[in-house]
Amino acid sequence: MDRTTQEFAQDLGRLADDARALIAATADVAGDRVGEARKRLTRALENGEEIYHRARDRAIAGAKVTDVAIHQHPYPAIVVGVGVGALLGYWIARKSDRNGG
Repeated sequence: MDRTTQEFAQDLGRLADDARALIAATADVAGDRVGEARKRLTRALENGEEIYHRARDRAIAGAKVTDVAIHQHPYPAIVVGVGVGALLGYWIARKSDRNGG
């Protein structure tokens, strides 16, 4: 994981921890609105964790498949990488020329 991804994961973790703390702090507060808000926040936390785990698992699986494919076919992978790099370079150069700089 790169640094930005790690920071994002840590921020999400802190947000989830803060939300859990809020749920715990309002446990003894009576009222329909507070109860509903706590239920919605709990559901949102559960859904967020599920989405995070699914995305992480899919990213890991994709990285493993890519690793295997590159090891099985190194030269075509190099050609594709060079081709994509050339296309991106050409596209960036054109945008730079159009924008005057």
